[in-house]
Amino acid sequence: MSFLGGGRNATPAGGVNAEKIEMAITELDTVTDFFNRMVQSCHAKCISTRYADGDLNKGESVCIDRCVAKFNEVQKKVGEKLQSRGQSNAAPGGAGGFGTF
Repeated sequence: MSFLGGGRNATPAGGVNAEKIEMAITELDTVTDFFNRMVQSCHAKCISTRYADGDLNKGESVCIDRCVAKFNEVQKKVGEKLQSRGQSNAAPGGAGGFGTF
C-alpha cells in the first residue's frame, strides 16, 4: 500500500487524504519560499561581501536579528490580512478582493 494512497485501495479506512497532502505541500512550499527570501534579503542587507572573519560581528548579528524579526512581523500581518479577506469574501454578500487593501 502506498503512503500517498496510490495503491489498490485509494481511500482505505484510516488512509491518507489527498486534499490534506496537497495543503501540506502548498504550506511547505510557502514556508520554504518565505525562508529563502528572508535569508537572501537579510544576507544582502546585513553581511558584507568581504568576509574578514569566520563569525558574524556584533553589528551583523544585530542587523540579522532585526531583519528576521521584521520579516516575521510582516509575514504575520500579511497572513492575518489575507485570512480576514478570505473570511469576508466567504461570507454571504462579501465583496472585495486582493486588490482592495
